[in-house]
Amino acid sequence: MEEMKEVREMPSLPRLGAPAPQFEAVTTHGTLKLEDYKGSWLILFSHPADFTPVCTTEFIGFAEIYPQLKEMNTELLGLSIDSVYSHIAWVRNIKEKMGVDIPFPVIADLNKDVATKYGMVMPGESDTETSRCVFIIDDKQIIRAMIYYPLTTGRNMDEILRTMQALQATDKNGIATPANWRPGDKVIVPPPKTAEMADKRVGEGYECSDWYFCKKEL
Repeated sequence: MEEMKEVREMPSLPRLGAPAPQFEAVTTHGTLKLEDYKGSWLILFSHPADFTPVCTTEFIGFAEIYPQLKEMNTELLGLSIDSVYSHIAWVRNIKEKMGVDIPFPVIADLNKDVATKYGMVMPGESDTETSRCVFIIDDKQIIRAMIYYPLTTGRNMDEILRTMQALQATDKNGIATPANWRPGDKVIVPPPKTAEMADKRVGEGYECSDWYFCKKEL
């Protein structure tokens, strides 16, 4: 008899440009719902476990960029499959041992409800821990960016902040941003959509390498 192979069901993943899955969850700041963040941007991120070294460096990193995010109308919300008591103890430990206040709430997702909705558990890595996922949700509660890191690799806070800046610049100005873009750099003008627009493009005062590739200052 042919040996039956175990089939592991992969989690469903949210989609870019789709509404963020709604949730209500217990956090270190009380019960919160996704709807509570409507009107502001939200970075929802998961970490594997409390009281672990890499996650501790990340929480300190998120705390450091939080003031800049607040200036961009952006909130932070953490998550792991730990109890609210574990979260509270860990946050207090970071304050005591590292001298860093963690100002944002952390979801206690013991039943994996939020983690399942957002596809945060990757069975190939772990069935019991959430991967290092980042979801950027805009003020209309649409998912605008998703970034996934393995358990062993801490996130780059500068890149998360840069992505937020790029998304908001795009929304405000109707442009795109090139590789390695940072605020103050030139931005990409959307390519013309007709042959007539392409003929006009090179004479519109932009910095053009060709009709489809033009930059400008913001």
